[in-house]
Amino acid sequence: MKIAPLMHAFEKSKVFEPILVHTGQHYDVKMSGRFFEELNIPQPHINLEVGSASHAVQTARIMEGFEKVCEDEKPDYVLVVGDVNGTAACTLVAAKRGIKTIHYEAGLRSRDRSMPEEINRLVTDAISDYFITTSEDADENLKREGIPSDRIYMLGNLMIDTLVANLTKAKSTALDFPLLNRKKHILLGVDFMAQAYGVLTFHRPSNVDDISSLERLIKIWGALSFKIPLVFPVHPRTYKNIQKFGMQSLVDSYENLYFIDPLGYLEFMHLVSASKFVLTDSGGIQEESTYLHLPCLTVRPNTERLVTIWEGSNKLVGVEAIEQEVDSILAGKGKYGNVPALWDGKTAERIVDRLEKIEDN
Repeated sequence: MKIAPLMHAFEKSKVFEPILVHTGQHYDVKMSGRFFEELNIPQPHINLEVGSASHAVQTARIMEGFEKVCEDEKPDYVLVVGDVNGTAACTLVAAKRGIKTIHYEAGLRSRDRSMPEEINRLVTDAISDYFITTSEDADENLKREGIPSDRIYMLGNLMIDTLVANLTKAKSTALDFPLLNRKKHILLGVDFMAQAYGVLTFHRPSNVDDISSLERLIKIWGALSFKIPLVFPVHPRTYKNIQKFGMQSLVDSYENLYFIDPLGYLEFMHLVSASKFVLTDSGGIQEESTYLHLPCLTVRPNTERLVTIWEGSNKLVGVEAIEQEVDSILAGKGKYGNVPALWDGKTAERIVDRLEKIEDN
């Protein structure tokens, strides 16, 4: 979702020739390949196909594969996005080879080093050359860490570029889903109406890897489903643990708790945009819900996307407060917020324009 608008903007550039490298870190076709098709992203020039592994093994595989790419292609710049293992790995390779690096989504900080993503952010920003940020708080984080302000550029949010470009198309996408482990389909407009259901997304280890934490969450989701239907496009990690811990029967005991397969981007954004609220532990959805003025309850002790709390519709909640907060939303007291500066669908254009000016200098 971050690469799509960038690739489209680079196609218009007379200065840069982009070479798209897919690490293959997200290898499930439902969670990666389908996005390329739906968002009209050109097929990667290079796919490292590293697949799933431990953090150390995956990072090592990416570094080994990307070093060969740098040897063959001899790029002038390496641009990385986000905070995944590939972000840090490719930046390390480029920095050690003396290639200038650009980090989009720089400066985000949860200040929780138990999160692998936080380590990736810190490592990437410590050795990058140029920093493209999505919000003012990210700028301030970088400055506190000693980054000169003339290398920091707040240019907006690529996730919102993709949302703006695809929202109308997404809303025309049919929402007809087979339920997991049930011989039934659910159809938006038939089984429930717009603004009359909530969406779940959970995959954080702290929430789903521990048997007691996961069981507690399922029971909370179940209790909420008596008040409003809940639709959960289940992350493979979460579904695997439900099976591992023998909790499928508990899930099935809640008639209005709808577990479905992971969705493509268009289906998912239609599902979210027509919902009453989002209950999540994910990252990007905090930003998308803010743009949609949709109440978002993030079940985490912290977030790296603070602007979605300060200005947007996001709210951090503990597990013990979930039911109370959902009741508040159902009573019409949800948080709707404002859209942060430069979250306007034109970020990719600004990024390419800025990079062309850097190259001219």
